Amino acid sequence: MGHVRGRYSWLLRPALIIYDIFIINVLAFYMLDFNDGSLYFFSSDFLNNKNLLYCIYSVLLWLISTFFINFYKVYRYTSVLKIFSLLVKQFLIYGVIVYAFLGVFRSINLSAFTTLNYLLYSFLAIAFLKLSSYYALKAVRAYLKGNQRNIVIVGGGESVKEILKIFNQKKELGYNIKGLFNADKSIKSDGTIEESFSFLRNNTQIDEIYCAIDQLSEKQVNEFVKCSNMNNFNIKFVPSNFKFFTKRLHVDYYNYLPVLSIQEVSLNNEFNKLIKRNFDILFSLIVVVLVLSWLSIILFILIKIESKGPLFYKHRRNGINYKEFNCYKYRSLYITEEVSGTYVKQNDSRVTKIGRFLRKTSIDELPQFINVLIGDMSLVGPRPHMLSFTEEYSKKIDKYDFIFRHHVKPGITGLAQIKGYRGEIENDVDIINRIKYDIFYIENWSLLLDFKIIFQTIINIFKGDKNAY
Repeated sequence: MGHVRGRYSWLLRPALIIYDIFIINVLAFYMLDFNDGSLYFFSSDFLNNKNLLYCIYSVLLWLISTFFINFYKVYRYTSVLKIFSLLVKQFLIYGVIVYAFLGVFRSINLSAFTTLNYLLYSFLAIAFLKLSSYYALKAVRAYLKGNQRNIVIVGGGESVKEILKIFNQKKELGYNIKGLFNADKSIKSDGTIEESFSFLRNNTQIDEIYCAIDQLSEKQVNEFVKCSNMNNFNIKFVPSNFKFFTKRLHVDYYNYLPVLSIQEVSLNNEFNKLIKRNFDILFSLIVVVLVLSWLSIILFILIKIESKGPLFYKHRRNGINYKEFNCYKYRSLYITEEVSGTYVKQNDSRVTKIGRFLRKTSIDELPQFINVLIGDMSLVGPRPHMLSFTEEYSKKIDKYDFIFRHHVKPGITGLAQIKGYRGEIENDVDIINRIKYDIFYIENWSLLLDFKIIFQTIINIFKGDKNAY
C-alpha cells in the first residue's frame, strides 16, 4: 500500500528530475566542445552532431542510472548521510557514462580535466537544489506546519513510547498524531484498541496507522489491514523496541493477510560486496605491510619477556552464516587457550602488563587485518562472538535479529563498538543494544557509513574507551 492524499510534495520529484537533466545538458553545451570547435546544436547531419547525440544519450542514461540506485527516493525520514551517499554514487556512475561517450567518439578532443570540471560543476548544482529542497521541506513541516501526515498509533509498550518520542521531538518529520489507542496506563490514551476501529472508519483524513504488532492478535491484525484497504491509508507495524528501525521485513499481501519475509540487504548486493571487499583488501594490505611487519617483531620480544607462549592468540568465532573461523589477536593474557563463556573483566588477573596496554589501545586487535585479507572478516561489521556466547545470546534475542546479524561478515570494528557497546556483556540490555546497532548498520550500510565508523574508531583509540580493558 502506498496511499497519498492531499500532498503536493510529490511534484518535487519530477521537478528535480527535469532540473538535473537540464543542468547536465546546459553545462555540457557550454563546457564541453563535442562538435570539434563548434557549439552549433542543430545540424542536418544527425550522426555527426555530437551535442545532440550527447543530449539524447545523457537523458536516457541519467534516467536509467538514477532509477537503479533510487536516486530520487528521498523521504521525510531519509538522513543527510544517505543523500550524500546517493550523490557520490551517482557522480561515480555518471562519470563512467560521460567518459564512455568520449571513448566511443575518439574524434572529440577534450582533456580529462575539462570533463572532470564539467562533472563537478554539474553535481554541485544538483546537490545544491537537492539539499535545499530537503531542508526547505523540513522547515515547512517544523515551522509552517505544512506537508503534514495525519497518523494514528495503536498499542503501547516501549516501542510506542519510542515512536512517540521521535514524532514529538522531530517536528521536521511532519507527523501529526490524531489518535493514540492502547491499554498501557503509562501512556495517555484516546481509547482502547477496539475503539480505534470506529475512530478510523469515521476519520477519512488519516494517512498512516502505526501498530505495535506484538500487542495485537491475529484477528486484530487482519482487521487493521482490511480497514486500511477500505479507507485508503498506509499501515505500518512497529515491532518491539530493540528492532524498531528494522527494514529487513518485506510485506506482501495475500488478499488482506500480510505475509512477512526477510529481505536481502544492500550490503549483500553483488556490486556493493565487490566495492566493500576491494576496500577491505586495500586497507588491510596497507596495515599488514606498513604496520604489522615491524610491530609484530617488537611485540614478540616484549610479550615473550613477560610470559611464555605464542605471539598470536587464536580464538574460534562465528562468521557469516555461522561459519566458524580462527580470529587472531596479539596475545594479551598469561593463558594461551580460550576459556569458553568468559569475557575479560576489568582488573582481570589473566591480563599481562603489556597486554593491558595492548587492550586499552586496541592494538591487540590489529592481527585481525589478516582475517580481513583471508576473507573471514571485514573492516566494519558486527563483532564476532565466542561460540558459547552465540548460543547463549540467541536465546535472549529475537531469532530473526540474530540470524540477520550473521547474514554478513563480522568486522574488526562496528557501529555498536563506537556507540559504547564493546567488551564485557554485563546484562541483557548490553547485548540487546549491541544487536540493535548491528542490525541498524546492516540495514543502512553505505561506504560513507564505513568511513565514519573507521574514523570514530581511530578517535576512540586515541581518546580511550572505558570498556577497553
